Amino acid sequence: MRQDGSIELFHYWNALRSGRPAPKRTEIEPSDIRSLLADTFILEKDTRGEAIFRLAGTRLCAIYGRELKGFAFSSLWKEKDQRLIARLAFSAFNMKSVVVITFSGVSRGRRTNPFELLLLPLDGGSESPRCMGIISAAARPFWLGADPVREAQIEAVRIVDPDREPVFLRNRSPISVPGLVPSVSSLRQSGIAPGSGRRIRHLVVLDGGREG
Repeated sequence: MRQDGSIELFHYWNALRSGRPAPKRTEIEPSDIRSLLADTFILEKDTRGEAIFRLAGTRLCAIYGRELKGFAFSSLWKEKDQRLIARLAFSAFNMKSVVVITFSGVSRGRRTNPFELLLLPLDGGSESPRCMGIISAAARPFWLGADPVREAQIEAVRIVDPDREPVFLRNRSPISVPGLVPSVSSLRQSGIAPGSGRRIRHLVVLDGGREG
């Protein structure tokens, strides 16, 4: 994690969960994270099991040039990344994974900007799985918010265990694991199982794992 918003939201979430896999969704107090609300969002599962925006902050909606509530999370991404994004959301919902994604947003005018996304699981019960997240712009060019981002391309993914990894460190170097190049289908079959590092196309996926 490198962006201030990601780090601050992670610390808030981590304090709330108090050693549990995730805090209850009813424990989230918007007033506690007032300065982050414009960039935060809540995802829920629809009847098909797809991750849908339940809420999205005003600055986030401005960046994408539309109200995101009710739209599929995967709709933000290039088609080639949509299956992986769906899998990562599933991991946050069902396996209580903490997911960090760095990506490049491409605007309607074909401008690009780097972003960081953090997904944090919430305990909404088996009938109402939720996760919360934040999207932080790594740079703020003059056009951001005026030239809407139309699609995003994943550059790197980390799946981390907050009990075992110092995910809040800003300058943590990426770790490559040579020789492990599974297909997206093997990722789907494994359910993004913890305990290994893997390459997926141009990505390095690091799994923190959870013991016990």
